[in-house]
Parts: sequence; structure tokens; C-alpha cells
Amino acid sequence: MKKYTYTEKQDTRSGFGAGLAELGRTNPNVVALCADLIGSLKMEKFIEENPERFFQIGIAEANMMGIAAGLTIGGKIPFTGTFANFSTGRVYDQIRQSIAYSNKNVKICASHAGLTLGEDGATHQILEDIGLMKMLPGMTVINTCDYNQTKAATIAIADHQGPVYLRFGRPKVPIFTDADQKFEIGKAVQLTEGTDVTIVATGHLVWEALQASEALEEKGISAEVINIHTIKPLDKNAILKSVKKTGCIVTAEEHNYLGGLGESVARVLSENLPTPQEFIATHDTFGESGTPEQLMEKYGLNSSAIVKAVTKVLERK
Repeated sequence: MKKYTYTEKQDTRSGFGAGLAELGRTNPNVVALCADLIGSLKMEKFIEENPERFFQIGIAEANMMGIAAGLTIGGKIPFTGTFANFSTGRVYDQIRQSIAYSNKNVKICASHAGLTLGEDGATHQILEDIGLMKMLPGMTVINTCDYNQTKAATIAIADHQGPVYLRFGRPKVPIFTDADQKFEIGKAVQLTEGTDVTIVATGHLVWEALQASEALEEKGISAEVINIHTIKPLDKNAILKSVKKTGCIVTAEEHNYLGGLGESVARVLSENLPTPQEFIATHDTFGESGTPEQLMEKYGLNSSAIVKAVTKVLERK
């Protein structure tokens, strides 16, 4: 089995900042908007190099979405930036009515997603955003796993016509994907080959899935790990190809099991190839304050939880 290592950790939000800065140098139509969280979204370099293409909207997220929608009419490609909670739940009506309904070319870029926001607690954490956004017709939903992939995704979505929700996080996590990768929207990435169980993971849980696969190998269990960075459109073929070989699947995400990646996978399987499935996700709950590590452990969103889920799903084959 292929082993993955890393030499440094970095937050995925910094990958967004690096990608946005690169777009500022290469695409004159890219503009950026922020709701008073420049530092948290790592937008400083873009602003330094392109001050005339940045708009500080302040703590007025609904207004930010409306302005972004308007900017697209003149051919601009607006990237909005704030916390995932404020990027979705606070402004859902504006996104639905002003962006999604008319298929505006807005890139909704959302940091501090999931439980790993940590000590800020449940009011700032969001575990429902993937579900909210994937239900909007025409909305592309992306959830990246490390710094390099987030940077690549940020650059790639500028060339995609239509609204995009790009989700990333606050904590420093291992960088294990290639720096020069080509990001293909809707194309899953198979990280390891396996014959006993499929593990499909998204976001911060991809690294945990790789750690779980190594622990499973020591137990004589061969796990195929797939990075689902694009939740909508979902790479159905990659999922079905894998489960035809393994006969069971575990889905892993830092999100509510209602409305997330696991539910999308379950629909694909029920329609095409009913397969035993276990879900690594939060279970109809809000988060709470704590360190990212404490919260991931308490809510069962780490490699050890994935190993347990694999053991359980193998019994159902």
C-alpha cells in the first residue's frame, strides 16, 4: 500500500490565500470581497497587490453576497470571504435568490468550517453547510483536504462558469498532496488501492482516512482510500468502481451525517449498487468549545473512529 508522509503542516485557509494571490496576478477579472475577516481568510497578499480589486464590506454578509452578484454582471469574478457559518447559514436567502437562481458566477469561499474551528464554539462552527449548499440547483460544492489542494482548487474555480462553494478550515493539517497538482472539479482522487473496504473521505478527514488505512493494513485489512474533494458534482463512477471491488464502504466527513457527503454516496449506492455503508460524521448535533483534537475525538471524526467503522461494515458484507 502506498504510504503518505508530510514535512510540514499548514492551514487550508492559507492555501486559499495563496491561490487568490496567484489569481490576482494572472486574471484581471478576479475581485475579492470580505466581511471584516481579512486576516482569518489570509487575503492580505491579494489586497497588497491589487488594492483596487478588493472590497471591504464589513460585518454585512448579506450585502456582500448582493454586491458579488452585481459584480458578475460586468464580467467580474468575485470571490467572497468569511467564516463558513456566515457564508451560508447567515446569508442563505441572498445566495439562493441573488446568486444560485440566476446562476451568477460568484465564488463563495468559506473558512473555519466544521468542528475544527475549535474554541469559538457552536455559534461559529457549522456542520450543515455542505447540505445547505449542495441542495441549491447549479451550485458546485468543494471541500479540500490540505494547503496544496486548496490553493489548486481556488485557482481552478476561477475558470468554472457558475456559482461555487469552496469550503476549508482553520487548523494546521499535514500537507500531503502535490504542490503542482491539477485540480479537476468533480473528479475524485484515488489515494490507495485496496480490496476489502472503500473509504471515501473529504476535507480534514482525508488525512485521517490515510492514517486509518495504515492501521488497517497492520490488521491484514486492505483499504482503498478515495479523496472526494468535490461533493457536487459527485464522482459516481469512482465510487461505484471501487465498491464493486470491495463490497462495502465507509464515508468520512467533518459535517452532519444528514445532508453531507455520506448521504450523497448513499443515494448513489441505493440507485445503482446497494452496498453496506458506515458513516463517520456528526450525528444531528451542534458542536461545542474545545481544541480541534478534543472535538474530533469526542465526536468520532478521526482515524481510530474510521478503523472502528471499517470493522463494523466488514461484518455486514
